[in-house]
Amino acid sequence: MTPSTDSNHPVPSPSATLTEALEELLHFGAAMLRAGDAAFRVRQWMGVIARRMDLDALAVQLALGSINASARRDSKLATLVCEIGAPSINTWKISALEEIARNTQPGMTPRELAAKLAKIEAAPPLYSITQIGTAVGVASGAFAFLNGGTVLEVVAAAISGGFGQCLRSLLLHRRFNQYAVTMLCAMVASGIYCLIVAVLPYAGFGIARHTAGFISSVLFLVPGFPLVAALIDLLQHQTVVALQRLAYGTMLLLTAALGLCIVIALVGFTIAQPPSHDFGELQTLVLRALASFSGSCGFAILYNSSAHTVLAVGILALVGNGLRLALHDAGMMLAPATLLGALAVGLMASLVYRRLKEPRMTLTVPGIIMMVPGLYAFQTIVLLTQGAILSGLQAAVLVGFVIGAMAVGLAAARFVTEPRWLRE
Repeated sequence: MTPSTDSNHPVPSPSATLTEALEELLHFGAAMLRAGDAAFRVRQWMGVIARRMDLDALAVQLALGSINASARRDSKLATLVCEIGAPSINTWKISALEEIARNTQPGMTPRELAAKLAKIEAAPPLYSITQIGTAVGVASGAFAFLNGGTVLEVVAAAISGGFGQCLRSLLLHRRFNQYAVTMLCAMVASGIYCLIVAVLPYAGFGIARHTAGFISSVLFLVPGFPLVAALIDLLQHQTVVALQRLAYGTMLLLTAALGLCIVIALVGFTIAQPPSHDFGELQTLVLRALASFSGSCGFAILYNSSAHTVLAVGILALVGNGLRLALHDAGMMLAPATLLGALAVGLMASLVYRRLKEPRMTLTVPGIIMMVPGLYAFQTIVLLTQGAILSGLQAAVLVGFVIGAMAVGLAAARFVTEPRWLRE
């Protein structure tokens, strides 16, 4: 049978069909990278969809700002480049996009893929700005407690962190520069904390020490998700994206610390290690578990996770971070204790991610965010700007080892549960 050549329903040429297929495939990969997924997963799922769309070969070069891909079908070859745009974190989109790839049927057309992508891109956030601000406020208070803060520090950090996140959401929604927004929000959040501390004595209260709450009020600005994703990509030889993510995360951290340093210069705060809490063992265990659970749930909401994912992340963090802190209290150094805590999170996530129908990354990375040494990261930059070079370098080395231990712990869980990770 000869195909119809009616002018109202023209039959696309094979080369045009190949170009359209590659174009939508690039849009899929760009959406995954923009949502914060690991580069090796983007490459893997692009390959799956390419095979289902009857492409004979696909070569992909990934970067944080663009994707370059070449595809072949029969004797036709096409090469396209797609810009990605500003990076962000959206675990719901990661899950939805991977679900598309997982359920793609052989022979899917570019138009069908485009319709599915448009539906995901048009979906509104799961939570309002007020809900996200409240969740981040709870997470900031949890960080303050875990870092040794008093009750008043916890409350002050929660209020200031919540206001800082609301401001960040409003500004990013209007597409302001991420680095400028990060510095401004660091100044606003830490400034509100200082204002609360200054007002409290007039209400009959006072805070004897300020470091834990002061720094915890801006820890929501620490780019833990891209930093951990970058280290995981390094383990999978996705070096270009990994280094670009490390640079992106480092710049966010530097701009947040710069905003913090400006406030410190104005109010005269000093950075010192807070003393530990004087609670009994059982009370400490319960309070730490509550702080780990609530803090990780707050960050899961910030990353736009679904409700059942938020609950799962909280339980994973409760166990993993509790184990890490208990091992550290028992005398183990912070880096190996963090590795074992991250390993526990990774192993538990391996048991439940299929049942939850969620990508493992959307569970494990938010599940270990409470282990990010944000206190030491900000101490590093503040100490260096104050001329305390040796103390700053000591804190920097600790930050590097701990973040590396987080990634290695998650990778070790993959080695145990997915033997194919052991092969190149």
